[in-house]
Amino acid sequence: MSKTGLPALLRPEDSIVVLIDHQPYQFANLHSHEPTMIVNNVVGLAKATKVFGVPTILTTVIEERGGNLIKGLQDVFPDQRPINRTFINTWQDPNVTDVVKRSGRKQLILAALWTEICLAMPAIQALGEGYDVFIVTDASGGVSTEAHDMAVRRLVQAGAVPITWMAVISEWQRDWAREETAAELSNVVLEHGGASGVAFAWELQLLQTAARA
Repeated sequence: MSKTGLPALLRPEDSIVVLIDHQPYQFANLHSHEPTMIVNNVVGLAKATKVFGVPTILTTVIEERGGNLIKGLQDVFPDQRPINRTFINTWQDPNVTDVVKRSGRKQLILAALWTEICLAMPAIQALGEGYDVFIVTDASGGVSTEAHDMAVRRLVQAGAVPITWMAVISEWQRDWAREETAAELSNVVLEHGGASGVAFAWELQLLQTAARA
């Protein structure tokens, strides 16, 4: 993986996203982040994948016990059935990995609950298979702050790149002159970008006020 220079940045045409186990059971013991933050961030990331046409795999673990994928995320992909696994390590399930391999894409973007288990295992294995692995730390979470932080440190040592969801979508956009995605992406930021979304809405208000004047 190139660590510096333009090739080190994410590109929509080379990216594939796997969202792992955003289910009620995992949220019940999520203590590294405020749960609504993870919900907001993973849904925002998911919406951005549709803006850029980035293939996205949804997967759950024993959903008949751990619960269905959270509604906000499933609503982004209403016609896509999550791949339900028994493997704790997503990368050991060929139902998931075969889709990734067929895509031919090497920039693998992962977010999962929990970071120390369901993110760490597939990331480490995929790194060993030659993928450029990016871990979305604010769309993932662990059973404690320490568990999340130690997992991220471990993954960085293994070669994964930690990144936040807003950084992912910014690298995909790269240039606001790319009008074919700029407007739709702006809507994602308005809905899920927190204070950035609020500031952007204010900017739009000021521009409209100036236009009327």
